[in-house]
Amino acid sequence: MSNCIAQSLLTSGKTVLYQTAPVLLENIIDYKMSKQKNIADNVYQSVLTVDLLIIDDLGTESLNSMKLSELFTILNTRILNLNHKVTKTIISTNLTIKDIFSTYEERIGSRIARTL
Repeated sequence: MSNCIAQSLLTSGKTVLYQTAPVLLENIIDYKMSKQKNIADNVYQSVLTVDLLIIDDLGTESLNSMKLSELFTILNTRILNLNHKVTKTIISTNLTIKDIFSTYEERIGSRIARTL
């Protein structure tokens, strides 16, 4: 279903980024740790400002404090329109809502619950 939604939006001229949670978070951490941020900066800004961000397989990533912080930043920025643009996020996961709240901290769980 995510692919169909993405295709429809792309056809109408919207921007879409589709990535698995593990790859997305690893790429962001790599970007944050990089000394050559100018190229990767466009990718990071795209995550925050793309019309539709699809995060696939949430819950399969290995977690640490940096990844949790980045996940919160992404979700919070997109939900509160801190990017000065209306953006939407689709999250696919095999986790139940209870699993989400036990795997992620409360502030992340509440943002994920808003996307339901």
